[in-house]
Amino acid sequence: MKNNIAQELIVTKRGELLNTQCPSRNLLHRITQKWSLLIFLSLHDKTMRFSELRRNIDGISEKMLAKTLQMLEEDGFITKKSYPVIPPHTEYSLTELGLDFFQRVVLLCDWVESNYQKTSPH
Repeated sequence: MKNNIAQELIVTKRGELLNTQCPSRNLLHRITQKWSLLIFLSLHDKTMRFSELRRNIDGISEKMLAKTLQMLEEDGFITKKSYPVIPPHTEYSLTELGLDFFQRVVLLCDWVESNYQKTSPH
């Protein structure tokens, strides 16, 4: 009986991510994508231009970087500042919400880097 109460409290406190209809699942999916996490890691302590981000995140295509940055901006995690110069100059940085999320995700990233050798090779 005690476990059922604890489980109910967790569901009440955390929402219903286990439910396929939970709207929070969309956000969870977007912020936990590989490229999103790597963008958070890149921007955690500095503002970067698009080209800097592309060089910093090995393997990301220009199209995927643009798409992911747009999504994170729409979600309120990053800000985009464009300067009216030729060629275009655009800078990206984390918002307060983005920095708050980074404080949580950096623990996951540190754990992954510390423990990947303990997992089965894929």
